[in-house]
Amino acid sequence: MKTLIQTAVLALSSLIASHAIADAQPSRNLAEAVKNFSEYNSRLEQAMAQGPTPESLAQIHELTYTLKDALEKINEEMDGLTDTLEEIHIASEAQNAAEVKRYGNEYLETARKVIK
Repeated sequence: MKTLIQTAVLALSSLIASHAIADAQPSRNLAEAVKNFSEYNSRLEQAMAQGPTPESLAQIHELTYTLKDALEKINEEMDGLTDTLEEIHIASEAQNAAEVKRYGNEYLETARKVIK
């Protein structure tokens, strides 16, 4: 009987976890990641303000899937942005106007998705 209960609990936990993952909002690009990060941080703040109840803890757990995905995408894009900024730095130091323009436009296009 104990094994049956443990098996049922494990199956239910797996079902809940897979449902939560399925509910995560994808961040396919930087714009989606920033939108999801902002929206889901607001939701996290609201859930935390409710105090630690089983429902709020479950909600927080579900929110973290979307937040993690968004943060991973933002970090990935920002790492690339750092590289692009370095290219601007090198090109400006070499007085290479064409490269400054090229990398500057690329940099600003990405940066504007995060900061308006």
